[in-house]
Amino acid sequence: MTGGLPLIVTRPEPGNAATVERATAMGFDVHATPLFAARPVEWRAPAAGDFDALLLTSAFAPRLAGAGIAGLSALPVYAVGAATARAAGAAGLTVAMTGTADAQRLLDAMTSANIRRILWLCGRERSEFDARGAAIVPLPCYAVDPVPPPAGWAELIAAPAVLLAHSPRAATRLASLVGAARAHLSLAAISPAVAAAAGEGWREVAVAERPDDVAILAQARALWHKGTK
Repeated sequence: MTGGLPLIVTRPEPGNAATVERATAMGFDVHATPLFAARPVEWRAPAAGDFDALLLTSAFAPRLAGAGIAGLSALPVYAVGAATARAAGAAGLTVAMTGTADAQRLLDAMTSANIRRILWLCGRERSEFDARGAAIVPLPCYAVDPVPPPAGWAELIAAPAVLLAHSPRAATRLASLVGAARAHLSLAAISPAVAAAAGEGWREVAVAERPDDVAILAQARALWHKGTK
């Protein structure tokens, strides 16, 4: 899959490098342009016995939580996406369920199983969703901060390209940064919520069937094929 539209990967590291590697193996003309950087923030683990389960919606939580996450190892983990589940396992946690859609769908499954006291190890900035009557306690253990676009960004988005959006914040920032250029740019979003955050006016928008790299890159490939016609 040579030539055609460039693929612009905007997620923070270390995810950016992993996506770039996978996309390069697929034959994309890949450009690594992280627009955010993740870092740990100070936090303290509460008593695990006060909760029924641990909700993880991003791999950054188990990766950046540090030693304190060991205090939560008794809780079953409900993780959004395979990458988050793998990071939880690497941190010594036990994954009870891996959601293949978004956080809301996973939470619905949890409440249907009568899981009511939920600790959400999350980022400083986070999306909102319907608790469905559960008591959800958000506990930030990391932050994802914007960084300036890298050199060559303006030239890269001046021509048709496919961009990846892995989070609602990324989609919102992309929409702001590209402005009117979205008319000739295509977007592959990792979930419907991410696509909604990107707004209207893109040349094409495709949504991954699952919240993981394999699924979003499959949509990027479909957009690439459309762009070559």
